[in-house]
Amino acid sequence: MPRSLLAIGAHAADFVWRAGGALAVTADAGGRASVLSLSYGERGESGELWKEEGQTVENVKRIRRGEAERAAEALGASFRCLDLGDYPLVVEGETLATLTDAIRELAPDVIVTHTDRDPFNPDHPVAFQAVERARALAAGAGVESAFETIRPPELLLFEPHQPELCNFTPTTFLDITPVIERKRAAMAEMKAQRYLQEYYGQRAEQRANHARRVSGNREIRFAEAFQRYLPQVVAEL
Repeated sequence: MPRSLLAIGAHAADFVWRAGGALAVTADAGGRASVLSLSYGERGESGELWKEEGQTVENVKRIRRGEAERAAEALGASFRCLDLGDYPLVVEGETLATLTDAIRELAPDVIVTHTDRDPFNPDHPVAFQAVERARALAAGAGVESAFETIRPPELLLFEPHQPELCNFTPTTFLDITPVIERKRAAMAEMKAQRYLQEYYGQRAEQRANHARRVSGNREIRFAEAFQRYLPQVVAEL
């Protein structure tokens, strides 16, 4: 059966760098690829745009929304932003309920999101904690509850910019070789953060080297890394 994947980022561009390949692979397999952004990253993630004289928050949001929508389209994914604001990102009370409702509505098989630590970006750990809580609320721990629940989605963490400083240890490598050009096209749309395009292009090659060594599959040229947050349930080893 085709799988459904939901990438949840603190900011509008987070999904592109860290899970763009995974979204494209899911879409190519006939699955549903969805992106949910908690904010547009208009304050702390749009440095290039703020160099323009007379820039405004609303205009930055408009630009970032357009970039993210085009990037998601290149990957075969849908894009939605909750527009909660960034730096600081706050997800509590009604906004947590909104996130929970979105997860319940999409009912994904897999959720990918940030790590629980990032010493350079205060919004990323907030996003992780919000997603962890919202996922649990939407699934109801897999038991009967007084509210509507969904089947518990798998939860994986995507690779941060500084993995060694963010408690990130890869446990899963995904071959994205067949979709690398689509990921590059999506990254190219995020013009407010051009500096990350080269970095994550190089990272895809480095992770492919690890994937080749682990699997013996010499055809893997580009890969994305993920860390499983919850145990995987299987019928056999």
